Amino acid sequence: MASQRSSRALRLALRQASAPRVQQRTFVSAVNAASRPSLQTAQKSAASAFVQQTRGAKTVDFAGDKEKVFERADWPREKLLDYFKNDTLALIGYGSQGHGQGLNLRDNGLNVIVGVRKGGHSWKEAEQDGWVPGTNLFDIDEAIGKGTIIMNLLSDAAQSETWPHIKPMLTKGKTLYFSHGFSPVFRDQTKVEVPTDIDVILVAPKGSGRTVRTLFREGRGINSSIAVFQDVTGKAEEKAIALGVAVGSGYMYKTTFEKEVYSDLYGERGCLMGGIHGMFLAQYEVLRERGHSPSEAFNETVEEATQSLYPLIGQNGMDYMYAACSTTARRGAIDWSKRFKETLKPVFEELYESVKSGKETQRTMEYAGRPDYREAFEKEMEEIRELEIWRAGKAVRSLRPENV
Repeated sequence: MASQRSSRALRLALRQASAPRVQQRTFVSAVNAASRPSLQTAQKSAASAFVQQTRGAKTVDFAGDKEKVFERADWPREKLLDYFKNDTLALIGYGSQGHGQGLNLRDNGLNVIVGVRKGGHSWKEAEQDGWVPGTNLFDIDEAIGKGTIIMNLLSDAAQSETWPHIKPMLTKGKTLYFSHGFSPVFRDQTKVEVPTDIDVILVAPKGSGRTVRTLFREGRGINSSIAVFQDVTGKAEEKAIALGVAVGSGYMYKTTFEKEVYSDLYGERGCLMGGIHGMFLAQYEVLRERGHSPSEAFNETVEEATQSLYPLIGQNGMDYMYAACSTTARRGAIDWSKRFKETLKPVFEELYESVKSGKETQRTMEYAGRPDYREAFEKEMEEIRELEIWRAGKAVRSLRPENV
């Protein structure tokens, strides 16, 4: 995309797309705003229609499919404080999600405590974030004992490993909360059989815990899915919605534990991480093998994608991004997208079946169960860091105006 006209249009559109939006917006207002694209050729973009409104839920038309969504606006801070006034939220584990969700809950004024291994790495990180031993920081057993809502945010492998010890403490009257359907869905492998006399719910933010925290601090909010695995009290869904808002969600949509874990594992291995990394490597290597320099290959593969084009897609949709590009770029992208879809769809079908069958879960459990797991993982990370594409990328990033 070498045309100067195209580049100017992209820069202008990117500035418009990346303008700060710190003020809080409801999901429906965001949908309405998105239905007014700036380019005439993108008039059909983001045209989801508001259909029906009731307290606590809205029915939205997603491309002809009507779904119920739940908004932060229906659960203001005062309502959250009243709803959870008799609860102690015991957050078990302080990894990425534990960090983000825990700090958001604390900032929302709820009675939240953290349970981790005393003196361990997570304990020290929690102390650095202001959690106080004996006040809102305890070892896991004591936290579960004090908690009415047990938020199990340990890693998938750790949930399986600790389950025989934790399960007896999940007594009647407590609620069990997950942010991933992994453990109860693949219980044949994880051995996580939940007690039959408690509510079991899920809030799954669609992003890392760091993103959950960042968006909350910006006054925005991440989108999340909610699900009910077991409803003993008749209030499990309402509890999940309230907790979704409390941990930093801007809006939530309903799913099931099964669909959440299937789509999550599938997406991570596909477009979100694995697939996109594979495409970056393939395109970069072809350019290098044909004599292009590392800087040119990286800029045309990664930098332009992440800094110019992907933000436009995220803000306004694929048609908007196409409309911001030159005719040459648009024609070629549309033509070749069909080729990529035809080639890649069988791979994605194979991937989904691998997730659904439990093969991916088994692979994860076996890998995480290795005594040298952390060392093996770090070796893989080092190999990725040392790839030419990412070493070139480090140099390219250093040249960005904000880093000079």
